[in-house]
Amino acid sequence: MSARAWMCFAAVSVLWGVPYLFIKLAVDEVDPGFVAWSRVALGALVLAPLAVRSGALRGLRRRWRPILAYAAVEIVVPFPLIAFGERHVSSSLAAILIAAVPLTIALLALRFDPSERVDGTRLAGLVVGLAGVVALVGLDVAGSASELLGTACVLVAVLGYAAGPMILRAHLGDVDPRGLVAASLAVAAVLLAPLALAGAPHALPSAGVLASIAVLGVACSALAFVLFATLIQEVGAGRASVITYIAPTVAVALGVTLLGESLGVGAIAGLLLILAGSWLSTDGRLPPGIAAAAGRATARRAAARREAGTGFIDQTPS
Repeated sequence: MSARAWMCFAAVSVLWGVPYLFIKLAVDEVDPGFVAWSRVALGALVLAPLAVRSGALRGLRRRWRPILAYAAVEIVVPFPLIAFGERHVSSSLAAILIAAVPLTIALLALRFDPSERVDGTRLAGLVVGLAGVVALVGLDVAGSASELLGTACVLVAVLGYAAGPMILRAHLGDVDPRGLVAASLAVAAVLLAPLALAGAPHALPSAGVLASIAVLGVACSALAFVLFATLIQEVGAGRASVITYIAPTVAVALGVTLLGESLGVGAIAGLLLILAGSWLSTDGRLPPGIAAAAGRATARRAAARREAGTGFIDQTPS
């Protein structure tokens, strides 16, 4: 992965670790369907003018079928399901469950995209990550019908999140990410409008909810999707989706510190396995900057040892 790809990877990992906190805050007061539509509509309003001015929308009309498919599986289906699921599970649990996306892509690739198939170290990483999800669900969720319902909703969203990047890579890989995301968000806003109308609040939501929707729309939708599309074009759907292994760390930290959510044994074990799987799934390599810094530090230590050894020899009587 290039330095640019790692920068996109790091940024989106943070931006997609944040939404679960703000979704949780919003759905405590507003209908999940309205929350999903609001963030999508706001993201489209922010990004569309920029895409028009830059000419990023040119030629997209003839790509309307894959854009519609991408918007449906990546936005229209997952967003309401995750928002509804977070009425029954914690934001930390929802984020950790999303970590099943890379393995789902690997399974779908067996049938639909041979170029995304994984083996060796990457496959081991995906299996380790899935083991973390199993530990999480089996130890922390089993026995609660409400939490099982919320978990099921999030896992259906996982399927959409897995299919979306594959559609993008196969049919929209040469499209300007700004135009693609602007068009997808606009299409999703139209498709989600009935849910928004059905769940529209009867009074103006609180300032906290409005602020949550603003963050979800501008940062977590418009900006994050552009960076994610850029990342997919550089490294492919499989490696790009490993973001869903890193984002839970951000989500768990925010959930515990700001929402007072507790972590059970399953959540802790699951998170550790997921982080290990993430590292293995990226071929067990460090980002270029970290790798270079580690190399320089190792070289300095080796040089210091050589100098110390030389000094000792020079001071030895002949």
